[in-house]
Amino acid sequence: MTTSTPSQPPAAAPLLDLQALVVAVRRRRRLWYSMALLGLLAGAAMAVLLPPPPAAMTKVLVAHKEDQPNDTGTLIRTDVAVLGTSRIAARALHSLKSPEKPEDFMREYRGTGLTNNLLRIDVTADSDAQAVARAKALADAFVADHVQRMRDAAQAEAKALTDQRDRMRAELTQVNKAIGDRSPQSAPGASASIETLFARRAELNSRIADFDQRAADARTGTPDVVAGTQIVDAPRAVRHSLATSAATDAAIGLVLGLVLGLALAAVGVVVADRPVLRRDIAANLGASVLTELPHRTGRRWQRRRTRTARERLTTTLARTVRGSTEAVSLLELGCARTTGVLALDLAGALADDGPVVVVDGLPGRQLADRRRRQGTPTVVTGERAVSASYEERRVGVGSVAPGTAWTDLQYLGTRTVLVVRAGHGSAAWLHTVARQLADQRIAVIGVVLIDPDPRDRTDGTLWDGPHTALRGPGERQARQNGAGRHRTERQPMWAARVPDSDQEAR
Repeated sequence: MTTSTPSQPPAAAPLLDLQALVVAVRRRRRLWYSMALLGLLAGAAMAVLLPPPPAAMTKVLVAHKEDQPNDTGTLIRTDVAVLGTSRIAARALHSLKSPEKPEDFMREYRGTGLTNNLLRIDVTADSDAQAVARAKALADAFVADHVQRMRDAAQAEAKALTDQRDRMRAELTQVNKAIGDRSPQSAPGASASIETLFARRAELNSRIADFDQRAADARTGTPDVVAGTQIVDAPRAVRHSLATSAATDAAIGLVLGLVLGLALAAVGVVVADRPVLRRDIAANLGASVLTELPHRTGRRWQRRRTRTARERLTTTLARTVRGSTEAVSLLELGCARTTGVLALDLAGALADDGPVVVVDGLPGRQLADRRRRQGTPTVVTGERAVSASYEERRVGVGSVAPGTAWTDLQYLGTRTVLVVRAGHGSAAWLHTVARQLADQRIAVIGVVLIDPDPRDRTDGTLWDGPHTALRGPGERQARQNGAGRHRTERQPMWAARVPDSDQEAR
């Protein structure tokens, strides 16, 4: 007795296929190209329609008493913050005799620290002359405020030092009274205390001299700060170049539009879940990709390549149709015009073997309403196909787009070739198409992929079993022969697991 080994489940597909995402986003390049162009035009239009207001600028050299070579810019950032206070704005408005509120005026200027001691002031106004006047008033107000603050700080420091000196002088007076006219040698028994008083007097004299020197230094340090704080770049109007502004805004709009377009394209791809790679389309439909055709003819060498691919596909389909007694149909998804052309080419290739009728099942009677030319095959609608002679070979053309009458597809042919445009149908709809064709017992010969990605290097062939995905009558026999399961890169959702007959027997 042999114990059967359970089959291993297929590997789980990744939640996000980066290759498919990149390909799908690249295919939607029209979207992000349009968004980038829209951002470019919007940026240029803003530069023309919304020009910057008149502006002026000035530069102020700010000296600090606490300047150090290794300063990280803390002092100049403090000066920038002080410039943005209502006190400076009020002083500037007072000098300009303007009734504007300081809070409103503060929104029209800003300060920028260029170095540790250089401050730039930018001001906007209704005119260049007004902007220059406001910049000068702000610079003067800041310089006066800075000098006043430095002087106040020096005076406060000097006063604190002189107060400390005066207290020590009072203490020195008390010590001198205690000493009187005595000397350290006048009283032998009190020599220790007299020496202590003399030592204290000497210490107080030294500290009083030190405080005098420090107070003098505090007073003499202020003139350096006052002389060092000044306007080094006179206020002047800032000239704006329309071409430069338009180019800058257009470049910014281009980048923002491109980023927004790429984001929208990526989100749309993830939400829509429309397969574009041949391996995903083959896996979702359960049928191999026979060939690929571009959606547009393109240039001359591309037309020659497209014509060669169509002729090769027509020869392959004609060989398949000649070797079968069942009717063959071409069912389109997102490419009705290309499918009709392929059906006419196939009918023309089969015309040498006998009369051929093309049954038009496309929406809108695209083939049946076209003018017939001499030598072209006969095209009839589905209603007239019932009365056609059985001796004529039929080539059906239909659609598997949403809204399809699935029960009518079997009258177009029991074997079919799916002509699918890449990225047109969602993965769920491709599963629906495969399931519905299986329910109608319609065998899928293969898939013709329209408008594939030129950089797609994935494999669209189902390598296990026959080169076609068997459906309908051939499905049961294939399963009995052990060829009914397809091991592809991604199993379709509707694929049923059929246990191996040999394992069940064991």
